[in-house]
Amino acid sequence: MIRAGRGSRAFVSGTGGEEKTDRKADRRTRVTVLVALAANLVIAAAKAVGGFVAGSPALLSEAAHSVADSMNEIFLLAALRRSRRPADRRHPFGYGKERFFWSLLAAVGIFVMGGCFSFFQGVEALRTGADEKLGGYVAGLIVLGVALLAEGGSLLRALHQVRGQGGLADGMRDPALRTVVAEDGTAVLGVCLAMTGMALHMVTGQVVWEACASLAIGTLLVYVAYRLGREARDQLIGEAADPEASGRIRALLRAQPEIDSVEALFTMKTGLDSTLVAARVDLVPGLDSEQVEEVAVRIKKSIARTVSEADQVFLDVTDRPAREAAESPAATGEHGGA
Repeated sequence: MIRAGRGSRAFVSGTGGEEKTDRKADRRTRVTVLVALAANLVIAAAKAVGGFVAGSPALLSEAAHSVADSMNEIFLLAALRRSRRPADRRHPFGYGKERFFWSLLAAVGIFVMGGCFSFFQGVEALRTGADEKLGGYVAGLIVLGVALLAEGGSLLRALHQVRGQGGLADGMRDPALRTVVAEDGTAVLGVCLAMTGMALHMVTGQVVWEACASLAIGTLLVYVAYRLGREARDQLIGEAADPEASGRIRALLRAQPEIDSVEALFTMKTGLDSTLVAARVDLVPGLDSEQVEEVAVRIKKSIARTVSEADQVFLDVTDRPAREAAESPAATGEHGGA
């Protein structure tokens, strides 16, 4: 119920009126994640067998990397399924942030299972050394060559989807797709590092080259995990809508003839394509409760049309007392104050 009068406050909420989820994009992302999962499972097994046969620390590091990526793809599949559940009484704003939570777990998986194990393999190789035969080198390089083709194919698939969803700016908004691109790109670079380390070890007979490759892979994985984890953290704790969208909402509010000033505007992403908008506005004097309700409904619809992801809109409106009207921005010609 809306209550309005001189000096009174009204609180209005809305859901934006229409469903904003993009099921088609989710299906494409799910296929991309499944392709990456299948590639990583096969590659992890091949790298592990090749690494034990060849006694290669770099190859074992890459095996750990692929195992971590496989676990992360499972996390991402869970994110795609669980984040689209409808809002309920316990979670009135929906489950959109599950997407960010599972992406954070994926980042932790990259750090623990990939980065830390790679560092361990590198340090162990420097401490104990390694003695590989020619057959071990050849087997390891063949495995890495196959892995490079598989990881490269998965990366191309992910990049193709990013381009189909509007390029880097729009396509990389999805944390699941962003994580797959980061994982596959890191995997391609990691395979190249491992191949370089094995080749130099074979040529020079010095295990330090493979140890350095393993340490470099670990450093790369830790950096990627940090970047992905930081982005997921920002979204989980309540990231605001992008400045351009906030600016459009503020401009729309200021343009309403019934709004005397915009006292505060708050936005928060509640999911991949859903945003909560809360605004505190002062109305011009003299509006009755019915007019306030009409204004609130119109503004909510306008915001939803202007910013498609704004599916939760809350307005805190006040009809200023007449004695304050003379000093208001509307009275002084400064319509739409900050």
